[in-house]
Amino acid sequence: MPLPTVAAVVLSQGTRPTELATALETLLAQTGVELDVLVVGNAWEPTGLPDGVRTHHEPENLGIPEGRNVGARLAKGDYILFYDDDAWLPEPDTLARMVAVMESDPHIGIVQPRPTDPDGKPGPRRWVPRLDARTADRGGDTVVFWEGVHLERRAAFEQVGGWPGHFFYGHEGIDLAMRMMDAGWRITYTPGIRVHHPALPASRHAVFYRMNARNRVWVARRNLPRPLGWAYVATWVLITLARVHDRAALRIWFQGLREGWTTDPGPRHPISWRTVARMTALGRPPII
Repeated sequence: MPLPTVAAVVLSQGTRPTELATALETLLAQTGVELDVLVVGNAWEPTGLPDGVRTHHEPENLGIPEGRNVGARLAKGDYILFYDDDAWLPEPDTLARMVAVMESDPHIGIVQPRPTDPDGKPGPRRWVPRLDARTADRGGDTVVFWEGVHLERRAAFEQVGGWPGHFFYGHEGIDLAMRMMDAGWRITYTPGIRVHHPALPASRHAVFYRMNARNRVWVARRNLPRPLGWAYVATWVLITLARVHDRAALRIWFQGLREGWTTDPGPRHPISWRTVARMTALGRPPII
């Protein structure tokens, strides 16, 4: 019986060579799957990588979602592993176990394992794809997912058009998840399968504030029925005003918010009210 085929897409700018070496070493050690490993150099010419790793060079920084789109198009496999260049897989059957979850139900489009810091540091809130993040041990279907290490069914990924490449950075996973759910696919969190990733705080810089605001509006304009779109953005405004007290950061954030309303977000494909109900039943209505 042939092994499951997995396209492993590693996006890198070459700034973490030690971490990348570990990521690739543990990836190439995986058993029970047929791998096509591709490192996409985002404004970096990949060199000095181990045998068994293919490379692709992009002379300019395409951003995270479009860099991943490029890798997905070039790498071969029925499943696509999107894999941060500072992550690693602790066991040689980690990936095979993720594939087994995917193959247990033909309606699963995304499998997210549980990320853990190898030194035992507490993980950031965004690692747990539920509003209730007090425990990371409860698995099951979710509305969102952590993008750092996860497995996607290629058929589902291609059906919904892949990542929104023009987002560049921020909220691209939320956009993809909404389209995936609206097409009838499941997103599942499997905390029994662990991967390692350093617990680093999210960067808070001008690009972060601008693009998180702009892309939040783009998500709403692209994916939500209009009454919900307004609520989705308004909720984010209230949360940001409560959390961010730096006036310079808020000024950039509101500039991004304005940019989201005045620029083209890409094709509009509002999710159905049935999908809204499904998201709500899973504990995350699309106004949060």
